[in-house]
Amino acid sequence: MHTLSLLIGDQRRPASNGATFERRNPLDGAVATVAPAATPADAVAAVEAAHRAFASWSRLGPAARREHLLEAAEALAAREADFIAAMAAETGAAASWAGFNVQLGAGMLREAAALTTRIGGEIIPSDVPGSLAMAVRQPAGVVLGMAPWNAPVILGVRAIATPLACGNTVVLKGSELCPGTHGLIVEALREAGLPAGTVNFVTNHPDEAGAVVEAMIAHPAVRRVNFTGSTRVGALIGQACARHLKPAVLELGGKAPFLVLDDADLDAAVAGCVFGAFANSGQICMSTERIIVDEAVAEAFLSRLVARAAALPLGDPRKGPAILGSVVDMATVRRVNELIDDALAKGAQLLCGGKAANTLMPATLIDRVTPEMRIFREETFAPVKAIVRVRGEEEAIAVANDNEFGLSAAVYTRDAARGWRVAARIESGICHINGPTVHDEAQMPFGGVKRSGYGHFGGRAGIDAFTDIRWITLQTGPRHLPF
Repeated sequence: MHTLSLLIGDQRRPASNGATFERRNPLDGAVATVAPAATPADAVAAVEAAHRAFASWSRLGPAARREHLLEAAEALAAREADFIAAMAAETGAAASWAGFNVQLGAGMLREAAALTTRIGGEIIPSDVPGSLAMAVRQPAGVVLGMAPWNAPVILGVRAIATPLACGNTVVLKGSELCPGTHGLIVEALREAGLPAGTVNFVTNHPDEAGAVVEAMIAHPAVRRVNFTGSTRVGALIGQACARHLKPAVLELGGKAPFLVLDDADLDAAVAGCVFGAFANSGQICMSTERIIVDEAVAEAFLSRLVARAAALPLGDPRKGPAILGSVVDMATVRRVNELIDDALAKGAQLLCGGKAANTLMPATLIDRVTPEMRIFREETFAPVKAIVRVRGEEEAIAVANDNEFGLSAAVYTRDAARGWRVAARIESGICHINGPTVHDEAQMPFGGVKRSGYGHFGGRAGIDAFTDIRWITLQTGPRHLPF
């Protein structure tokens, strides 16, 4: 069991009223973490600590910020074993997924370090004689970052790394489902010597999330908000930001289509599908959710896919290696079991797996899914995948776009030009041709369309998201004015 503290400025402290909450392991109910249940006043104190630190951090030179971020990357990577244990305890994640989180999280910090000298501007020609006109990017202020439980290190780091590189200070609100894992990120940053108040950390009881978040978004010092999580909660965050005129980056739900066209390399497609569908038990925003396969190759593709999926190791990650660990809670099991029942009652066919009695859910493939079935449209966020058979490229594209989400997608074809043509017509922020739907690199513009959110993390897009652009002029000679 791990006991956490809030981090406000340079002080580790409990909630001001002494309240705590517990996060329990989804498999056996053992207490994994005891965390402070911050009050809105605690959250405001964290924002104000970040605001005090902003004056000095924003003026720090790019080389100094880069060095802090590089040291943070090393400190994070050095704690890989701690992260593996924390993720297994809090969310039932497999060690391979946790290790991948740490390595990519460290890479994100290194990439953010490289951005510190890319925060520039431009000279803009002016019609005024002697006027030197510039567009200049500068730090925005305090950034509120909110990260989810499913890829906690990757998304926790993403919530803070580029904002820090840009000269902002940060309040990280830890997920109620993995407060200990998010707390480890903050510990690594402290070990790297970031100045006090540069990164602050709050946790809250699930029932008090609304009040805590509202207090921070409403604070005048908060100038940017980023949130990764469900579309339902993201809509609430977006509404709060709109009320207070705060720019936000929202990365929300997904129902990623995986298109297997009639000329696909089937072995490559199966490999990409297995990884994209079942990494972290399907609990990734980019997870393959809809396998859209041309009828001409469906039998050959599905026979290979079923063999690979049925062989995936399933087990408690605390007891040994597993690809499929636990899903996050029994509510997920009940919800997904209902989706399976609904699909089978309406004529779908179960190819492997099936309903679960606990949070160890097997890899499950459901064939001949139609739009009348709930699983056709609803995000499973579990290792349970819908297969839709189509006839031809046009129907594949239509099915891919027949959804409210638009985050990631994949297209498999041996014809590169065809793949590009199809990808261009898919309504998603991300599309991979002959690659899985689950793919992330720190320097890439990551974001979705439709109800998958708006705004982008990563690279130049991240700089644009977490800086203000200002028009500044310098009059270098006399200027004639009309009066």
